[in-house]
Amino acid sequence: MAEMKKAKMILEKDYKIAEVDKRIFGSFIEHLGRAVYGGIYEPGHPEADEKGFRKDVINLINEIGVPLIRYPGGNFVSGYNWEDGIGPVEQRPARLELAWKTVEPNYVGTNEFMEWAKLVNSEVNMAVNLGTRGIDAARNLVEYCNHPSGSYWSDLRVSHGYKEPHKIKTWCLGNEMDGPWQIGHKTADEYGRIAQESAKAMKWVDPTIELVACGSSNRAMKTYAEWEATVLDHTYEHVEYLSLHTYYGNRDNDLPNFLGRSLDMDYFIKEIIATCDYIKAKKRSKKTMYLSFDEWNVWFHSNAADRKLEPWSIAPPQLEDVYTFEDALLVGCLLITLLRNSDRVKIACMAQLVNVIAPIMTDNGGDAWRQTIFYPYMHASVYGRGVALNPIISSPKYDSKDFTDVPYLESTAVYNEENEELTVFAVNKDTEASLLLDVDIRGFVGYQVVEHIVLEHDDVKATNTAAHPHSVVPHNKGGAAAKDGYIQASLPKLSWNVIRLKAGS
Repeated sequence: MAEMKKAKMILEKDYKIAEVDKRIFGSFIEHLGRAVYGGIYEPGHPEADEKGFRKDVINLINEIGVPLIRYPGGNFVSGYNWEDGIGPVEQRPARLELAWKTVEPNYVGTNEFMEWAKLVNSEVNMAVNLGTRGIDAARNLVEYCNHPSGSYWSDLRVSHGYKEPHKIKTWCLGNEMDGPWQIGHKTADEYGRIAQESAKAMKWVDPTIELVACGSSNRAMKTYAEWEATVLDHTYEHVEYLSLHTYYGNRDNDLPNFLGRSLDMDYFIKEIIATCDYIKAKKRSKKTMYLSFDEWNVWFHSNAADRKLEPWSIAPPQLEDVYTFEDALLVGCLLITLLRNSDRVKIACMAQLVNVIAPIMTDNGGDAWRQTIFYPYMHASVYGRGVALNPIISSPKYDSKDFTDVPYLESTAVYNEENEELTVFAVNKDTEASLLLDVDIRGFVGYQVVEHIVLEHDDVKATNTAAHPHSVVPHNKGGAAAKDGYIQASLPKLSWNVIRLKAGS
């Protein structure tokens, strides 16, 4: 039997990182695969409402509490004419969708999605097409969505049955424009210029909006960091956020190395912060650039199946990763990494929300269920609201193929002063033994453990499916306890843990 390792953590109310922006728990829905058609929208389904939206899916999303949803792409947006998705549905054109080689019927467009977002209590992070289009289409979409009335595009919205403006606050200036796969791929200078001029026009229409400029599509891009510096040289005073995207996969079936990927995410964030701050210094600016990590997840299971798809069908099953228990562990580590960088990461979007590399899956005409990754995402969103604390952690470490000094304990904590709640999130990456965690909470006098949630499984490849939707589920039988100003907890090997404390409990 492997020897139990020990880790220590110190938490103090004054050791603060930042107030967690709730948008860090955002998600993403693209017109891709069955995310929209068969995912959130399926007229004729037994659970469909009068508009065709699946109520079973809505209920699962509301369990998570998703505060922000990026829409409509993704690669899709770089070839999208937003005007195709407004007005009478029967008059909307079907288009060849070049990004994913499907046919887009445009049954769901801007107004329908805004209606649906209200049902899941979410704001929308709207993306504009800076691939095949540009300034004119972007400013017109802002006018259509946000201007009250009295102009061509706002009056057209009113004529479509939406008297009140949508008041969309956050907008993405295109998507992954550094990528050669992108329709309308641009150099950093080309994108920087069109993003700058689009930003100016969009804010002239509505000065209250916030804008996200495209950063690198991933940390391995040849133009990485240079892209960010050039784009920000053009856009720094016109945007509020710079985007980051990354996906991870356990392709070589090396679990210790896979669980080390959260270090890669942290390096990515720190390097982009450094680039942003370099431009801030170069411009002698007083403004701090914040980050929008608006695509992140595990994505690799569906790659082979996607290569076999026949083109030009409507809503085929694309990017339908069936997630394992080990995927849920990495997702938990990535959520902890985002919280630990919440002073600069203000928006983050798990990509995506339903069916497409998603925590929620559906069968057309059938059930909806929670994938393994649903649980850490839901726990972080529900219990991670408040101030992210800066814990002092002492953990044993290991080396893997790509990383050195990977801590066995991945952890952080969030303090909600208003509710008098303290939550510790922790992943034990040890493949063989439990980890004994000792947490100093002497600064939280009177706080007691009210719940210790654990997600664990004997089979790291275990999945949840339509036939077996509850194979991997959390339990609240963890043994964490607080005594004399310390929490002591045994974290099972390969486990996601949520230790919840309240004052005076």
